[in-house]
Amino acid sequence: MVQSASGLLSLLDEPEPSVQAYALSNINRLMHSFWPEVAEAIEKIETLSERTDFPSRQLASLVASKVYYHLGSLDEALTYALGAGKLFDLSKSAGDDATEAEYVETIIATAIDSYVEVTSASAGGGADIVPVDTRLEEVVERMFKRCEEDGEYKQALGISLSSHRLDVIERVFNASKDATLLAWVLQIVVREGVIGGSSRSYKNEVLQLLIKLFTSLPSPDYFSICQCFVYLNDPALASNLLSSLLSLSPSASATPVSDENQLTAYQIAFDLAETATQEFLEVVRATLQGIDAGEAPAAESPRSRVISILSGEESIKLYLEFLYRNNHADLLILKGTKDVLESRNSIYHSAVTFMNAFANAGTTSDLFLRENLDWLARASNWSKFSATAALGVIHKGNLAQGKAILEPYLPAADGSSSSAYSEGGSLYALGLVHANHGNAETLEYLKNALRNGGQNEVIQHGAALGLGVAAMGSGNDEIYEELRNVLFNDSAIAGEAAGYAMGLVMVGTASSKALEEMLQYAHETQHEKIIRGLAIGIAFLMYGKEEEADSLIEKLLADPDAILRYGGIHTIAMAYAGTGNNKAIRKLLHVAVSDVNDDVRRAAVTSLGFILFRNPTQVPRIVQLLSESYNPNVRYGAALALGISCAGTGLDDAVALLEPLTKDPVDFVRQGACISLAMILIQQNEASNPKVGSVRKIFEKMVGDKHEDAMAKFGAALSQGIIDAGGRNVSISLGNKSGSPNMPAVVGMVLFTQFWYWFPLAHLLSLSFTPTAIIGVNKDLQIPKFDFVSNTRPSLFAYPPATKPPTKVAVEKVETAVLSTTVKASARAKAKEQASGDSMDTDDKPAEPKASTTEDTEMKTDDPTAPAPTTEGAEASTSAPAKPKRKAEASTDRLSNLSRVTPAQLPYITFAPDARWVPVRPVNSGVSTSSSLPTSASDSPSSGLAPTIGAGGGILLMRDREPEKEAEWLTIEVEKVLTLEDVQPVEAGVPAVDDEVLTGPIADPPAPFEFTTWD
Repeated sequence: MVQSASGLLSLLDEPEPSVQAYALSNINRLMHSFWPEVAEAIEKIETLSERTDFPSRQLASLVASKVYYHLGSLDEALTYALGAGKLFDLSKSAGDDATEAEYVETIIATAIDSYVEVTSASAGGGADIVPVDTRLEEVVERMFKRCEEDGEYKQALGISLSSHRLDVIERVFNASKDATLLAWVLQIVVREGVIGGSSRSYKNEVLQLLIKLFTSLPSPDYFSICQCFVYLNDPALASNLLSSLLSLSPSASATPVSDENQLTAYQIAFDLAETATQEFLEVVRATLQGIDAGEAPAAESPRSRVISILSGEESIKLYLEFLYRNNHADLLILKGTKDVLESRNSIYHSAVTFMNAFANAGTTSDLFLRENLDWLARASNWSKFSATAALGVIHKGNLAQGKAILEPYLPAADGSSSSAYSEGGSLYALGLVHANHGNAETLEYLKNALRNGGQNEVIQHGAALGLGVAAMGSGNDEIYEELRNVLFNDSAIAGEAAGYAMGLVMVGTASSKALEEMLQYAHETQHEKIIRGLAIGIAFLMYGKEEEADSLIEKLLADPDAILRYGGIHTIAMAYAGTGNNKAIRKLLHVAVSDVNDDVRRAAVTSLGFILFRNPTQVPRIVQLLSESYNPNVRYGAALALGISCAGTGLDDAVALLEPLTKDPVDFVRQGACISLAMILIQQNEASNPKVGSVRKIFEKMVGDKHEDAMAKFGAALSQGIIDAGGRNVSISLGNKSGSPNMPAVVGMVLFTQFWYWFPLAHLLSLSFTPTAIIGVNKDLQIPKFDFVSNTRPSLFAYPPATKPPTKVAVEKVETAVLSTTVKASARAKAKEQASGDSMDTDDKPAEPKASTTEDTEMKTDDPTAPAPTTEGAEASTSAPAKPKRKAEASTDRLSNLSRVTPAQLPYITFAPDARWVPVRPVNSGVSTSSSLPTSASDSPSSGLAPTIGAGGGILLMRDREPEKEAEWLTIEVEKVLTLEDVQPVEAGVPAVDDEVLTGPIADPPAPFEFTTWD
């Protein structure tokens, strides 16, 4: 056995090249055992590798590479490995020699990192572009080839994505023809956003390639394709796809539309209505209406139905029905909080108002308000504004009846005014009802209200907010001009709302005209409220623009005005929302510890939640130290960042960081911790997360503690509404089911965080509420009755149990105390009486045994485990009842159409193989089998895990496998709840609506029956 490499190293001094080659060959074989000795001769080996006349120079380079590998100089090791050419064998990474395999794997990883760095810099078009080393490119190409030969396609795709090699993506797909690989790439690009340092333009190039490859499949995945259109923000492509499916071109107009194409087109329209902006949908609708298909579309034609679906009204109606049918809002919690908070204090009154609005959001149930008219009448000024606006949250989506319900509060046509605060709040509520789906009639009404508001800034404030929310993302120049006119009046209250609304209308447009005007006026005005409204509005303009917003961000962050720097921070959050961009994160962390203004620092930490909401597991690690900061504003920001990014996930790490903050010495930090805990634990029960019970008790204790600060109580009350939001049927999610950021949700969450300055903005959290349901409809948009299966324990995703009303405790009689002397005297008297009686002779008689009775036996066997008494030679007359065994919980659960299905539950949803109704679009990408079902909270999937692109719950078009059979249908009940004649104002002194109206549809009369007495 070789003990040293010194002999071989001495051969390197020989002049004969063959001897030197022999030495290098043996040194290479023994390198990993004797590398410390070889390292001393590295100069000789390097010299041989650089000699052009040395025939074994590649072998010398390989030996030098291994020396530097062991010395930890990986860059030098890579350089010499490239010089080794084919002698650097990639296949040895899977060889028997573990050390050699580790060396090869390390050099390959270094080569790939170097290649990715160089190609990314070249693609970015920087000033100092470094050309790619051809030897490095050869190694990577050999790696691609090896991955393809071994069937490791995802490895090749991952490297090609990071290195901007779109040709490799196409080559790998053509070799495999595996559609799941395209879905995996789409997941990486759109949902996870993990292509580090990549620009939006590069992501668009990848999506264009994916559309091309998806279309080339024998059965194209149209649902994934349409989500690419949304991310690309290209409505023309979506219009062409829908036109093709519906055969709308003049040449194909004579061809009838197949049922399958019709169902697919409807499903795409529903998905677009939920994920695209108003501007995008308006372009698609206009294009479909303008296509000349030979004749005008009939009212029930497929084209008319698609246009109706794209308006969003069909989706809103179905979700409204779901929320109405499944409302599990707990009125006892609301009543308990109302009773312990003093309603004469406006902050407490507002807290209960927001709590009720969140708990009943979208359910159309204003029962709590009607049962507490006296409490409602105590609202005054801005509390009345918020209380009236709460009706907009409760009736959100009730487009058909929203205006009629608010009619008693809206400004009168004759100009008379009962209360400016009620009128302003009702205009705000009307915008919330039509949030992100304002029709022409509603927008015109709000514009007129804004013009007619005159000098009343309260009415203008409500009209501006309502108009901004209803016209969100429409890019309507006429509405923008109206809002700008209000802004130029320089009224602090109306101007602030106008600033927010201008940003809402132009959100994501990056309009240079709007940007210039808003920024200029922000520098001219003296009102801080207006500057703040404009700062947030400017941030909205740059929504989703990523690197296009960098110049504006730098300009705002360098501004001496702290409020504009505050706007610059939110511009980062909006431009890079959901991207996980490292540059943006570094900038936010720098500002969080360096800016001199506490508001800016708080906003910087909070904005981390917006950047990282797609990767919630990273946030606790990033903000852990910030949550322990000496600055309470930073701690508050860390709490909100956790709530925003981890909303609906029930993430244990986030809860563990927030629980100590509920005991923070500063009141507003406790407020933020409670709100974030509610966001994280929304739609969780104690079976899925054991912390739910203790967190709810924290809220209850904080609200009921008379020594607690008002700010903390306010946060705890809001939290009680958030954790049960939407009748416990909605979740908070900043991303839609396609994986891209949900614009209304992101914008609503940003405005909700502004309640720090202005309480009425808290209502806008309702824009982030996402109903979690499976709603099936057929091609006629009817709702069939059908069942599907949840392959997990029913308790894991069940509704939390309702609060039980307090029971009256019966007062027990207390036994009268008797002195010991009295007891002794009574005993002596009794003994004396017995001694003098006639029954003394009975003492000598044997006592007769008393017969054992059932009653006696039961009295003697209080313990159910004790043995029953027996008589001689016989069994006991009775025995203790056996303790009933607890029935084992079922491993599956059958759910019906219009049922709640949480995001964590989706992976376990299946439709029976013989089911009559099956969805056109898959609900999930892969269903868990019975062997992998969750059995405990720790096994349950995270709510933050969304299904694959092109899959998910929500509204599903159902394919009827048995069309010849008669089907059962569900009817829309929510429209029966109120008629226009039934609407009455909800305030003190006005008679409430009849009980029949409050309880919904009138029940059928009972069937005839015959009365009989009990036998």
